Amino acid sequence: MATIRLKKGYDLNLKGRIVDPAIVSSEKSALYAIVPDDFVGLTPRMDKREGDHVSAGEALFHDKTFEQIQVTSPVSGVVKEVRRGQRRHIDAIVIEPDGQNTMVKHDTGGDALSVMLASGLWAMLRQRPYDIVPSPDVRPRDIFVTGFDSAPLAPDLMVVLGDDKQYINKGVDVLKSLTDGDVYLGFKPDEALDVPGAVVNTFKGPHPAGNAGVQVANIKPVNKGEVVWTLDIVTLARIGRLFTTGTVSYDTVVAVTGECADQPHYVRATMGCQMSSLLGNADHSGCRIISGNALSGWRVEADGFLRAPYRHVTMIPEVSKADEFMGWASLCPSRFSIYRTFTSWLAGKREVSMDARIKGGERAIVRTDEYDDMLPMDIYAEFLIKAIITFDIDKMEQLGIYEVAPEDFALAEYACTSKLELQRIVREGLDRLRNEMS
Repeated sequence: MATIRLKKGYDLNLKGRIVDPAIVSSEKSALYAIVPDDFVGLTPRMDKREGDHVSAGEALFHDKTFEQIQVTSPVSGVVKEVRRGQRRHIDAIVIEPDGQNTMVKHDTGGDALSVMLASGLWAMLRQRPYDIVPSPDVRPRDIFVTGFDSAPLAPDLMVVLGDDKQYINKGVDVLKSLTDGDVYLGFKPDEALDVPGAVVNTFKGPHPAGNAGVQVANIKPVNKGEVVWTLDIVTLARIGRLFTTGTVSYDTVVAVTGECADQPHYVRATMGCQMSSLLGNADHSGCRIISGNALSGWRVEADGFLRAPYRHVTMIPEVSKADEFMGWASLCPSRFSIYRTFTSWLAGKREVSMDARIKGGERAIVRTDEYDDMLPMDIYAEFLIKAIITFDIDKMEQLGIYEVAPEDFALAEYACTSKLELQRIVREGLDRLRNEMS
């Protein structure tokens, strides 16, 4: 077991951290939804129409290119609505539960690849390059599993796992049958598990140490022409459970965190549930509700739905101190900056209050090396962003485009003095590059 120490990055210590790891049950959700945009790389083709009955684990839609890739329903019930946006884009598939909890049973005695595809768990994997759902006709060089989440206020994945730790060994056995290389597991030093058949590494350092892409880059980077898969340890346990019991578990433990949360806590729920079932009936006006972490999550409304990977909700103020004297130039000792712009750094590490304002406008990129300081990967991040903006394919390849995903730039986006939407730039660059290469 090797320990990899990362110096680059930053731990943003927001208010609203969970203190008590006890898990409570959520209220019953009236509706559930699957959002196709959560499964990047898939072009959905519906298998169910409005009014059709669906069992838990039954396919809602499949991919247009690889029809064997399916995304399944988390509950049994009736397809209440297929919400569409511009150009008939499928925004969400809403299911009204019937309370019967009928579930699809899979025969796990056959080929592991076929079982994964039919179960819907395949759509929870990600492929580098391009950070998309993997192509089933490409065998990966290696598979990487991250065992912790280092994002601000992120849940402890060991708490989310719970008793499902017993399925990890089986999950590793299944993954090993899908690759000719190794299965790598990355943990915090104090949470490492002994998993036979896997190569276990521990990572010590600030966020984004828990990102799968950062772990890949510091263990065995992806070169042009190579393919690796990534996933988290919660998905690994679901795979092991599938091949042990024949069914997929759609239960999840969600961390409800943030300054606006009423007593931050863990809550047991079902994938795709309504936010109201997690947050209760309290008035959350003036709060931004984020499905995920504050750096890379999705903004949702109070009547919206829990988005993949279905384990974290963050609540921060939309605006705090809107009429603050002198604005950004205020000398208030509570003002926070990672660059020691204000005197608050003299007080040492402490919890900080952060609202949803950008506090500045987009401007030209200035060479400051700030992206590199936030990204513990052997790439020149600023030059890569410029190459993506100009869509210089040769430079993008030379600068490591095949190694990165939008989430790897989330912290750099937060620190960016130019206020650029780095995650959007990287996502659009990866999509254009994939289209160009296909």
